[in-house]
Amino acid sequence: MTTTATTHSAAPAKKSPARRRLLRVTAWSAGLFVLAGMVFLAIPSPIDPLAWSTPPAPAMTGVLAPNQELARAELVTPTPDGPEDITFDAQGRLYTGDESGIIYRLTAGGQAERFADTGGRPNGLRFAPDGHLLVADTRRGLLSVDPTGNVSVLTNSAGGKRIALANELAVATDGTVYFSDSSDTVYDKINLTHELLEQRPSGRLLRYDPHSHRTDVLLSGLSLANGVALAPDESFVLVNDSFRYHITRYWLTGPKAGTHDTFADNLPGFPDNLTPVGDGTYWVALYQPRDPNLDRLQSHAFLKAQIAKLPSSLLTGATRRASTALQLDSAGRPIRAFSDTTGHIFGLTTVVPHDGYLYLGTDHNGSNDVMRYHLPDVH
Repeated sequence: MTTTATTHSAAPAKKSPARRRLLRVTAWSAGLFVLAGMVFLAIPSPIDPLAWSTPPAPAMTGVLAPNQELARAELVTPTPDGPEDITFDAQGRLYTGDESGIIYRLTAGGQAERFADTGGRPNGLRFAPDGHLLVADTRRGLLSVDPTGNVSVLTNSAGGKRIALANELAVATDGTVYFSDSSDTVYDKINLTHELLEQRPSGRLLRYDPHSHRTDVLLSGLSLANGVALAPDESFVLVNDSFRYHITRYWLTGPKAGTHDTFADNLPGFPDNLTPVGDGTYWVALYQPRDPNLDRLQSHAFLKAQIAKLPSSLLTGATRRASTALQLDSAGRPIRAFSDTTGHIFGLTTVVPHDGYLYLGTDHNGSNDVMRYHLPDVH
């Protein structure tokens, strides 16, 4: 005898009112999120970025291995707001500038006294053969300050364009000034984070002739043109491409005059200022280490365009609390590095050797002090 089993379908469970409300809220939220995403994508990006494939960062071993030496740096003098660059006069007195436009000079007692006010933002500082202090001022161009502190503008345009962000400079023995213009964007509209993401290099290397008062464009298309330094024999001038981890060499004399090539590439951080030692070597201030996430992002133009839409407060994250003073030989190879990841020295902008010390300028070092590090003997 065959028995046929009768099955009964279970009645669907009824959703409780609370669960129905939750589903409605979830669906509404998801729809709102999708709508917000569509609106966000429809907003024009403030940048038109290029995809740039960064080379693999160098291994932080050997010379480049972190050593925390700069954590031993000592205070020289506090200054109010960001000693971007440092230089010394013929008497060995230290000069530096700050965000307020004031240039300070250290007295014999180590106190910072006001020397001049540029009315802008003095970045690069170097003395000319005639004793005047030459200043690359980010807001006013190339300036000259006489020994009494009077300021005059030497040039504020080149190649038919305003100098948007004069950054650093080097002075030849005949008084010729080589200096960087970091970007062709009008200064008060410059957004360095956008420049970094966009990767459409617009920085320039300029030359000012003190006799003809002519300003020439030697190079363009630099990626945040920054530190500038001359060869000991003035056969070439170097300029940092900060956003490409690169140093460009422009030949001034010899068979290569008027051409340029690579002096150093694939640096382990963002090169800021560049200071010659006089023996064919150079000190480079690495503002902060490379970020592997940023390096990966650089090859994705669409993502960079979307990220640039975010509020500046979200894009301008805290500076990584690490910096390195890197010495390069005459061929652009690293030979010494002093670093700090403890937060004592970070946002390093300049490294200036003087009387057995490295004098360090920063723009993110707590109270923005001028510091110095005692150089160990080289054996």
